[in-house]
Amino acid sequence: MKRYASVIRVRDGHEAEYRLLHENVWPEVREQIARSNIRNWSIWLRDGVLFSYFEYHGDDFAADMAAMAADREVQRWWEVTMPCQEPVETAASDDWWSPMEEVSHLA
Repeated sequence: MKRYASVIRVRDGHEAEYRLLHENVWPEVREQIARSNIRNWSIWLRDGVLFSYFEYHGDDFAADMAAMAADREVQRWWEVTMPCQEPVETAASDDWWSPMEEVSHLA
């Protein structure tokens, strides 16, 4: 199992919409997340910054993420959630959600 964390900003004026969408994540999206070997997924919000955490339990992260990106329902989900988000100021040019480095973990 590998832990992943990332951040992104909520666009001004979109927090309520983003919260509402994530109170009711579509079942098909939840199913694809599970098929892509993601467990214990959560998103946190503070001061306009979203923090995402999940645990990956698969063998081929790139292939599982490609399968997620190819899923039509996930694509539709991204169409409604992406307008609510914007990359953080320090994001790399190819980042949407910016990966974070784990610096401490107590198990």
